[in-house]
This record gives sequence, structure tokens and C-alpha cells, in this order.
Amino acid sequence: MIKRIVTRPDFDGVVCAVLLTEALGDTLPVVWTQPNEVQRGTMMLEPDDVVANLPLSRQVALWFDHHVSNATTIPYKGAYRIAPSAAGLVYEYFKAKLSNRFAELVRQADRIDSAQLTLDEILRPECYPHVLLSMTIFTRQPSDEAYCNLLTRLLRTGSMDQVLADPTVKQRCATAVAANQQYESFLKSHTCMDGQVAITDFRSLPPPVPDGNRFLVYSLFPQSIVNAKIFHEGPHTVIKLGHSIVNRGCRVNVGRLLARYGGGGHEGAGACRIPREQFSTQLDEIVAILKTNQSEEE
Repeated sequence: MIKRIVTRPDFDGVVCAVLLTEALGDTLPVVWTQPNEVQRGTMMLEPDDVVANLPLSRQVALWFDHHVSNATTIPYKGAYRIAPSAAGLVYEYFKAKLSNRFAELVRQADRIDSAQLTLDEILRPECYPHVLLSMTIFTRQPSDEAYCNLLTRLLRTGSMDQVLADPTVKQRCATAVAANQQYESFLKSHTCMDGQVAITDFRSLPPPVPDGNRFLVYSLFPQSIVNAKIFHEGPHTVIKLGHSIVNRGCRVNVGRLLARYGGGGHEGAGACRIPREQFSTQLDEIVAILKTNQSEEE
């Protein structure tokens, strides 16, 4: 008997939760956790869990994922393959139980999670409801879990206009727009180019470090093919890598690269956490690989 849904607190994870609660029942609790918590064992998966958009650490009831770094030898039921989003795999698996009214939501999850956005969507996300909504999931505040649950409920039962009219969502959207405006100045002052690699270094800033539109750096540094964002998080330093969606010339599989350092992700985006004392050496290695810009097949 399935007892809970476990997924990641980002837009893809929220859409997974929408589809899974619709297909399996809205009485199932949703647990929100990060991939590194599953990898470190601080979030223990249970045999009766339905897991989406996360690594697999043991056998569970159902598992859905699309990250290149999360390929597994653990037997599973569900769906795993490289795809634009985990939500798309959930939608395909439960298609007989799900209404066509979710098709547009899944299409947008595919586009946003795989960074298939236009330049105008990057520069003016406030004009594109799904893109803006994806930027309201901050996952840094005590209220974030409640907010993800709210979005799951609203997206499952209401139209996008109704979702955006909710007072909490409306406030989050306003906060996201303001944060994006501030984030641009931080990107300009803390990003430098090393070859075609744009390195955004927030290690000198106190927590919480600035956050905002993750695609904006590509329009500000159009000569870059990949961005490395760096910041401290407790005893670790985090590096997030992303292929430019403006200058699509990066051939390095980011998910596979960061899997060597205990992280992972997609071909075009990923992250890892490295102990601070090891970080400088490993950052040099990562940047050197990005600068060679060679795929694993070359």
C-alpha cells in the first residue's frame, strides 16, 4: 500500500506531485526533499513510497526520474529515461487516469526544466505565467514546504488565472520579480569569464546568497556557453553548472561530470556539494574540463 509521495521542491517536482495526487489520491502526504539528502541518507526512502524527480537509494513502490546521473541498477517499477522532465514521465505512465487538462502544465514543465525558453521569457518572465510561477519556489524559507503543498493543490484543481490570483502566490510572484531585478546587479558584479565559462562566485557574500532568474546570466554574458555558480553552504561549497540557453555550444555532460564529485543532474544542468577544504582543487578540475568543451564521445 502506497503511503506517501516523495519529490523535489522545484517546479518539476510540484507538477509531479500534482499528477501523482490526482492519479493516486489526494489523501497521500507529499514529502519534499533535495537530491543530496537522498544521496547522503538523511532522507530515508521507504518501500511504500512513490518517488519522483530524485535519485533512487533503495527499492520503492514506484520511481520516476529523468536525470542522467541517476541511472540505477536497483530494480524499480515506474519510469526512468533521459527526458525533458520527470513530470512528463509521470504523465505518460498514468495517462489513462489523468485528464487532458494537465497536458499544458506538463508541456510547460518540460520546457522549463529542460531550459527550452526564448530570450523574451528569460528577460521578461513576469509576462509568462508558468515561467514566473516556477521562480516563486525558493526552497529556503520555513514556509516553502507549505507553499509547495499550496501550489500542488491549486494547480491540481484550478486554472492558471486562479492560481495566480491566490494571495500567497501573488505575493511570491511580486517577490520573485523584485529578486530578479536585484539579482541582475549581483550577477554583473560577481561574474567573470574564464574562456567561455562564466563563473559567478558568491563565496564572499553572507548567507543567504542572492538568488533569482537562473537563466538571466546567459543573456548578460552571451559569449559564455556554460555558467558555474559557486556559494558556501555550511561546511560545504556548492557549485551549480548550467549550459547557456542563449549560446548553445557546450558539449560537456554536466550531470555526468558532477556525478564524479558526489553530485549530478541533467546533461545541461546540475549541482554538487564539496567540502570547503577540497573545493579549490576540484573547482579547478571542473573548470578545466568545461574549458576543453569536449563530450565524452570525443
